[in-house]
Amino acid sequence: MIRFFYNLSPNPMKVALCLEEMGLPYEPVPVDTRKGEQFEPAYGAVNPNGKVPAIIDGDVTVFDSNAILLYLAGKTGQFLPEGEPVRGEMLSWLMFVATGIGPFSGQCVHFRHFAQDGGAYATERYTFEARRHWGILDERLAGRAYVLGETYTIVDMAVWGWARMVPFVLGEDAFAGLPNVKRLLDTINARPAAQAAEALKGRHAFKAEMDVEARGFMFRAARGAA
Repeated sequence: MIRFFYNLSPNPMKVALCLEEMGLPYEPVPVDTRKGEQFEPAYGAVNPNGKVPAIIDGDVTVFDSNAILLYLAGKTGQFLPEGEPVRGEMLSWLMFVATGIGPFSGQCVHFRHFAQDGGAYATERYTFEARRHWGILDERLAGRAYVLGETYTIVDMAVWGWARMVPFVLGEDAFAGLPNVKRLLDTINARPAAQAAEALKGRHAFKAEMDVEARGFMFRAARGAA
């Protein structure tokens, strides 16, 4: 059985969706990042970068959500497009999520909601880049059921993890300007696998407060850590 180290943030949730879609048995192992559990030595042996998600599948350990999606798709042969041209599109759009949608959305959230010293320039820059990336994806989805066309793939799962958070990232009215992203989100939300992934919320009570202790673990540079 796969051991799945997770919390409820976008990157672990995309892996939860993937595991559910593929019907793979797994043991969810909570890692409460606001309590600093990601920095415990035992977890450091799984992911030296101290982030979730990660999986252990027998003698194979994989960390980084997009690497996990590729690993699981390769393991099962599921949710991968057929043919070299579309395989190239899959890798390109998956990396677009990995290097664009995720990082810029994450930094946008940090500076809009959690940075204590303001940072007007950083807030403006990351909000602009997050909105720009989501706009590119929305344009891509125009006239397409899914990111790669009519076939549901791991790219859509990667998008789903972050699309759930768009109102928190860009504001409550953000979907008004991203109708195709909203359509994709609604489509995936209707799938039983997405509902099962969301049900993980009831499996473990993660710390909700962003208090001084949590800030110390979540934003380590703020306390002078390397």
